[in-house]
Amino acid sequence: MAPQHNAGAGAEAELPDYAGHYRLESRLGSGGMGVVHLAQSTSGMKVAVKVVHAEFAKDPEFRGRFRQEVAAARRVSGAFTAPVVDADPEAGRPWMATLYIPGSTLSDHVKRNGPMDAAQLRRLMAGLAEALRDIHRVGVVHRDLKPSNVLLADDGPKVIDFGISRPKDSELRTETGKLIGTRPFMAPEQFRRPREVGPAADVFALGSVMVHAATGRGPFDSDSPYIVAYQVVHDEPDMTGVPANLAPLVLRCLAKEPEDRPTPDELMRELRSVAASYDTQAFIPAQRSADSPKPVGHPEEPPAKPGGRRIGKRAVTAALAGVLLAAAGLAAVALLPDSEAAPRTGKSASVSAFRPWVVKPAGATNSMPKCSAGNHRLVCVQSGLASALDPADGRVLWRHPFAKDEAADQAPVLSGGLAHVVTRQGRRLEALDPSTGRLRWKLDLAPYRSFGYAGGTLVLVGADGKFTGVDSSSGGTKWSRSPAGLKEASLDSFAGSPWMLATSTAYDGSHTRVVALDPGTGEVRWDARLDGDLTPVGVSKGRAFFLSGDDTEGVTDAVVRYDPASKAVRRVPLRVPLQQAHAGVRGDLVCLLGTGGSLVAVDTAAGRQLWSLETSVSRGSAPVVDGGHVYLTAADGRLLSVDAAHGRLVGQTPSRLGTDQVVAALPLPELSGPHLYASAPDGTVFSVDSRTPGAW
Repeated sequence: MAPQHNAGAGAEAELPDYAGHYRLESRLGSGGMGVVHLAQSTSGMKVAVKVVHAEFAKDPEFRGRFRQEVAAARRVSGAFTAPVVDADPEAGRPWMATLYIPGSTLSDHVKRNGPMDAAQLRRLMAGLAEALRDIHRVGVVHRDLKPSNVLLADDGPKVIDFGISRPKDSELRTETGKLIGTRPFMAPEQFRRPREVGPAADVFALGSVMVHAATGRGPFDSDSPYIVAYQVVHDEPDMTGVPANLAPLVLRCLAKEPEDRPTPDELMRELRSVAASYDTQAFIPAQRSADSPKPVGHPEEPPAKPGGRRIGKRAVTAALAGVLLAAAGLAAVALLPDSEAAPRTGKSASVSAFRPWVVKPAGATNSMPKCSAGNHRLVCVQSGLASALDPADGRVLWRHPFAKDEAADQAPVLSGGLAHVVTRQGRRLEALDPSTGRLRWKLDLAPYRSFGYAGGTLVLVGADGKFTGVDSSSGGTKWSRSPAGLKEASLDSFAGSPWMLATSTAYDGSHTRVVALDPGTGEVRWDARLDGDLTPVGVSKGRAFFLSGDDTEGVTDAVVRYDPASKAVRRVPLRVPLQQAHAGVRGDLVCLLGTGGSLVAVDTAAGRQLWSLETSVSRGSAPVVDGGHVYLTAADGRLLSVDAAHGRLVGQTPSRLGTDQVVAALPLPELSGPHLYASAPDGTVFSVDSRTPGAW
């Protein structure tokens, strides 16, 4: 890709092709601080990457402010923000990557379409109030809420650019330094006493944003920035054109004194009474079911979960895919000392003497563990270390360090009686004895573009399209084949599946070829050409399940079930398309989690969507469906349990929030009998009783 030329503020000769490992594809916008690009990770995940202008990259003071911005953005989460994926404030050109959410800004929307109507305004205000509540409860003050920082996504408004100080937006100076914000949307205290700015300043900005959305102008308009500042501090706002039923509430937001303004919670309460016809639940996530379907049963079979490794156009669904997320705004628990198992007491302890536990297997390291249960061990990997825990009490049984600068970016795979760990930098596979942690054999994965596991076999896919089966126990080659037409195929495998699925989608997305391979012999068991751009998500009861949609845009609009025995295809549309969806399968039930926390259950046997639930999780792991519950891990380390029949949240653990990094991929919870295991960004692994989620 040719370098992007920057015609915006702070122009430089050429912009880079990459920020970190994110390939910059096209420019989304430019401002005083930098340029925002649509970008793609090596796994195919789409993100929005902000690259700082070169002139500011040389300024130590600016770098310090950018570090603060990154730290603030990582703390904020919820259905109304764009989660941080990755960042490097120390790079030659500092950058930050956030989830790419298609949609126009409020500023662009008003320019193109004119002022919003009353119903749109009520929904916008409710969404922004909810967003500010999420932001403020983690101790962050935005200070630059304005129409260009409000993104109008399909599922509601998103607030972007947290804590940004734009050098070219703030020429006025005081004794304390630069004024932070954009004048028409700044609160009076931001001019009078900028060091004392608190959450109420964001509420004032919300009021100004609402006037702009209702009229196309601000409440304090003038061609002179100095007159704007005077009017904000001394004059009454111009409310002409604001709907009468909203004007009193907006006017309260624009009160001159911070203590006279409503809080975000008060705004949401009052908005519910503004109009009986307005359903704020569309914008305010609540722990409730969106529908009231009849209960659905689930056959007793182990849950299918994502496995293997995919590299290619749809690699966002693979174990190595970079899952976009941000640290959710909940208080972090105190970190535990090395190897200390801390049993928790409560109602669950009375059920079969179950004793929950929490432990930090790597001591002071605050990287999120990724674990797999099996062979009477819980084998985990994190930041340069593999370890095994006793599933009963969390005791660390052994530790196996990786080579310098190596780390694992996916959970171990337990296959052939060994724990297979893949390191990120050298792409080296180490097969460890789960009882002792000793290395049994290793393999250089660099020559292979993808791999997967099934039936005690490791299947490698070379750049030339050759498939090689390797015995998981010994590392010896079992077979080698070159199936016709699969040179560019992606490879997927799922727990308990008799096949591995190789898929190849037409360039126009019109159809997908799906080939089922026998992992023991490499022979083709069935070959199908299915309509649409499909991504495999599971195999259950001899059927294959797929997500259908526009993979290049990360949109899922349907679930597809294929029965190779009868060649029957069943397609179940979603009521509302999901962005960047992940899915778990059990029986005929498929549960999907989209960006922003929308959890949806689809019964493929009945051919209908059962329920949907707004979880308020900005980004989570793929759902795990088992025993009448759906489990998922949130970005802040919470483990959530949802009733699979009715879509009600029935339990969640406390948050365990990390402080020093962004997790690239959220691991799935692990279920073994009554024990449910999960991990968190603070470096802990914990166990809870799956039978009593209400006591978590």
